[in-house]
Amino acid sequence: MELKTGQQALANRADLARFGIKVSNSTLLRWEAAGRFPRRIRMAGTSVAWLLSELEDWIAARSAEREHTHYADF
Repeated sequence: MELKTGQQALANRADLARFGIKVSNSTLLRWEAAGRFPRRIRMAGTSVAWLLSELEDWIAARSAEREHTHYADF
């Protein structure tokens, strides 16, 4: 579900899955710690969210990366 807080839209775990980001929480935490994924915002208790603008930037960077990276030769 996308939430609005002022000008910043937020995305939750279900939104990540809709964007095709279907990895475990442990993987997300590792990526965040390594600077490879936007850092989460703790909302309350165990509820977390990500800034939608940062996720969009991250997805765009992955798309740009594929233009100059070859992952397999066939």
